[in-house]
Amino acid sequence: MAGICNWIVAVPPDVLKSRFQTAAPGTYPGGFRQVATELIQKEGIMSLYNGVGPAMARAFPANAACFLGVETSRKFLDMVM
Repeated sequence: MAGICNWIVAVPPDVLKSRFQTAAPGTYPGGFRQVATELIQKEGIMSLYNGVGPAMARAFPANAACFLGVETSRKFLDMVM
């Protein structure tokens, strides 16, 4: 659940960053504020969540694998020490 919440918060800034980085130099002299304004005006507010589907699909298995790794490591270390 934490991974899903993380991606809901992290995707909009990541979309803005990607748009800013892939634009031609000088396209956004106003910085991220200009990127956000133009993106929302041209594509709507939901465009800030482009890519959230794949991020959500990846969040559960990735976090489950991380949790499994931590728990397995803890059990192993408890057994060894």
